[in-house]
Amino acid sequence: MGVEVTGSADAESIALLQAMADPVRWTVLATLAEAPRCVCSLQEQVPIPGNLLSYHLKVLRDAGLVTTTRRGRWVDYALADDAPARMRAALPGALVAVPA
Repeated sequence: MGVEVTGSADAESIALLQAMADPVRWTVLATLAEAPRCVCSLQEQVPIPGNLLSYHLKVLRDAGLVTTTRRGRWVDYALADDAPARMRAALPGALVAVPA
């Protein structure tokens, strides 16, 4: 039994929430929210095998939550400029006005 998604905005929100929901990816996002980091620095913050970290970074890149910049042999990762707003907007009821 799957959940039927009615619109493309709903599908995008669900995909975004799925990308954020993993504890490793959440830790990466929290780390990048502080400052951009190279993979070596992320590896220190998220002590998992390099191939697994690469997989999680790919999921976050594919979701548009992180960006990369090549610096010689190094790749720097940063939180995408619109990531915080997109993450908030993906939450159910996030765009509903709260009465004062």
